[in-house]
Amino acid sequence: MEDVVIAGAGPTGLMLACELRLAGVDVLVLERLTELTRDSRAGGLHPRSLEVLDQRGMLDPFLAEGRPLPGTRFAGLPLDLSGLPTRYPFLLVIIQRRIERLLEARARELGIRIRRGVEVTGLRPGPASAGAASPAAALAAAETVVVETTTGPVETRYLVGCDGGRSVVRRLAGIDFPGTPATTTSILGDVELADPPAEQFLLQRTPRGNFSVLGFEEGWRRVIVDEAGATVADSTAIGFEDLRAMLIRVAGTDFGMHSPRWISRFTDVARQAACYRSGRVLLAGDAAHIHSPAGGQGLNTGLQDAFNLGWKLALVVRGSVDEELLDTYHEERHPVGARVLSNTRAQSALSAPGAHVDALRAHVSDMLATPDANRKIAMMITGLDISYGLGPRVPDRDLPDGTRMFEHLRTGRPILADASSDPVDSRLVNELKGFGEPLLIRPDGHLAWKESLGREALSTALRPWR
Repeated sequence: MEDVVIAGAGPTGLMLACELRLAGVDVLVLERLTELTRDSRAGGLHPRSLEVLDQRGMLDPFLAEGRPLPGTRFAGLPLDLSGLPTRYPFLLVIIQRRIERLLEARARELGIRIRRGVEVTGLRPGPASAGAASPAAALAAAETVVVETTTGPVETRYLVGCDGGRSVVRRLAGIDFPGTPATTTSILGDVELADPPAEQFLLQRTPRGNFSVLGFEEGWRRVIVDEAGATVADSTAIGFEDLRAMLIRVAGTDFGMHSPRWISRFTDVARQAACYRSGRVLLAGDAAHIHSPAGGQGLNTGLQDAFNLGWKLALVVRGSVDEELLDTYHEERHPVGARVLSNTRAQSALSAPGAHVDALRAHVSDMLATPDANRKIAMMITGLDISYGLGPRVPDRDLPDGTRMFEHLRTGRPILADASSDPVDSRLVNELKGFGEPLLIRPDGHLAWKESLGREALSTALRPWR
């Protein structure tokens, strides 16, 4: 029997697998694709995701392959990241294909088993599970889960669905996925341009719709276009000529596009799983939330889902704590996902054509030009303002011994600024005095305790690591 099975070897699934294995948990990853995706897909990592990778010593290869940009966009309006309180105040432009390759390389280094060409086809309670009134209730109450796949059944203590917006795991677990329908469809393609615009990242709004021409990598551009009021059914086939025709209607030119590498579509449909945990089945990434890619938040939110869930699931699997700790995953990450859905809906509304939206955009643009408003929205889009319980993440800082705070989180262990406590790393007791008081820092870099809360609260906070 497996300790944890992860369905999906995208960025979220691979990040979660690395977190679990770092904590000593055996994990099996099942992926329906037979090889790494060749599609470029998402195009960047936000500052908080860069911090997450830094905290696990994984960041350098990403920095080597990516390109930093000092800003991003909110509904197409400029958003400056350069003044944010982080060691990485920029958007790292790196396409998802490269992100997945680097994460899989790390997973292989850790000895994680990845089975490709395997699809999940069914879920049922394990043989030792008690009966229940309905299949969904039985699965939610199960002591183990049997995952039916195209290569045979796999029994596991926990199953995590990281299998995308059309998640089979979510559907089989009977988890509701409410939300709002699409109001527009965008077509995108990675193409070569005979007559490209001078700007490396061109975003334009017109009375007919919106279009972007983005230079992620040398030799090709990503073209994205949507037409006002136009939606395209999922069942409708689209191709290169559809992209070209829509771009000509909206932009008045096709920039001489040719040699398509990838053609796809997306909408502004926004849905979120009603619960991120149902018994021994959990959801993360797009399986838990889908939305417009405005602001580039999808992949980053998924990575941070995995970072929140990994250490908690590892503690439960190892028997260090009761499984109720897993409920805090939903409690902490569901509001984050809900906020992403909210701000992407707002960006869709701000991108619509018409004189009324023109006026609204002018006011929002003026506000974003002020430092306070720019910082507030930038902190939200990048995830740097996320708080769990006691507050936001503990910032990285240079320490007197020549190390950095994040370096001490590389093992995935908590840090306690009190040398009298054995269960956790206490090397930073003197250096952490610089924060004003002793602290207990969670494995994900968020605060679990501070001295002003009292020693009884410390005993409670330390319980998972005793």
